[in-house]
Amino acid sequence: MARMPSRRTLRLAAIGTAAGLFSGLFGVGGGVLIVPLLVVWCGFGERVAIGTSLAAIVVLASVAAATHGAYGNVRLQEGLLVGVPAVAGVLLGTELQQRITTKAISLVFAALLAIVAVDLLVA
Repeated sequence: MARMPSRRTLRLAAIGTAAGLFSGLFGVGGGVLIVPLLVVWCGFGERVAIGTSLAAIVVLASVAAATHGAYGNVRLQEGLLVGVPAVAGVLLGTELQQRITTKAISLVFAALLAIVAVDLLVA
């Protein structure tokens, strides 16, 4: 008889499904959805949740970009002009993240989400 997936496996699958849906609809999913849910539902620490989310985004973003490309929704040159310099930002951000407390990471992240939420409501 086949073994049922664990609660953790089901939660991770639900997080992935929701992140894919949000990525396809809005172009978001990693930091906005995966990180908080890994922390709250799966008990990950902030740093591990961020790293795990980024690993998941490699797969998620590749499939999402290819699918949107099939619909003609991708401007590759502009994507590269955003993506390539973002590598420097990733290196800087990761280095900074290792030097600040996890409480500060959570507070800054919560503030960013609140600012984005207010902007979306006002716009």
